[in-house]
Amino acid sequence: MTSTITSLLEKYEEKIIGQQKNLRLLLTAALAGGHVLIEGVPGTGKTQMVKTLANLLDSSFNRIQFTPDLLPSDITGSSIYNMKEHAFQTLKGPIFTNVLLADEINRTPAKTQAALLEAMEEKQVTIQGETYKLPNFFFVAATQNPIEFEGTYPLPEAQQDRFFFKLKVDFPTLEEETSVLQMVMAEQSNPQDITAIFTNEALAEVQNAIQKVHISDEIADYIMKMVRKTRELEHIQYGASTRAAIAIAKTAQAWAYLDNRDYITPDDVKIVAVPSLRHRIQLSPYAELEGSDIDETIQELVGSIAVPR
Repeated sequence: MTSTITSLLEKYEEKIIGQQKNLRLLLTAALAGGHVLIEGVPGTGKTQMVKTLANLLDSSFNRIQFTPDLLPSDITGSSIYNMKEHAFQTLKGPIFTNVLLADEINRTPAKTQAALLEAMEEKQVTIQGETYKLPNFFFVAATQNPIEFEGTYPLPEAQQDRFFFKLKVDFPTLEEETSVLQMVMAEQSNPQDITAIFTNEALAEVQNAIQKVHISDEIADYIMKMVRKTRELEHIQYGASTRAAIAIAKTAQAWAYLDNRDYITPDDVKIVAVPSLRHRIQLSPYAELEGSDIDETIQELVGSIAVPR
């Protein structure tokens, strides 16, 4: 399975240039059974990142463009009366897929956001009183634009907490951006399909193996000290919840597995700590006025906790 993972990462990085760490974090969250919030300006490849991952995992993919007039039933589905059959018929919505891209999730009202987030948590959907299970592998990647706030409905902190990671997608370097341009122009004249690396059965095996990656008592204590400290610092107004500790532990397991290890190290925890916490804590107004950066704050916090031997 190690060679398959390596092949997947190589193919992924070949198709999406300049986002090596984000690609690995995205795969980590998906394999750990979580969901990801992706923040970045338009045109930086967020949609392509998610769609390419779905293709490599041989998974079905749907994209929903969130708008202010989108209804919960537009996501989950609805029940309609079939005149020909003289009976009600359930039409399942786009949420019934393996990989769902919720594009610009902050452009739709809270009621519609909540319909998606409930499905993320429960992995089931209720349509007209009937409950339907979502696929075993169900991964949501939601995007939002950090520079445009007009006509948006920001995700409340409690809803952001449902995402394992918040990833930030920045512009690539000049060399990387040139490579992207050349690749797109070449594929325009010679389109190439992305070949799946995983089968559904292999994906299920990997997810089961990740759950067996060992987490020692010392590492569990290290994670809890990290999360609890976010509630103790004066310049952090709101600290992280227990769900943050669970997200760190699960994604550290997946990160260790991608490194071909069956145990978690403190370095695994440090790597996943920033994307796991950046959307779960809020700086105090004083810290924001001082120009404090949330990622730097998390890194300093992590660095202040004694590493288990």
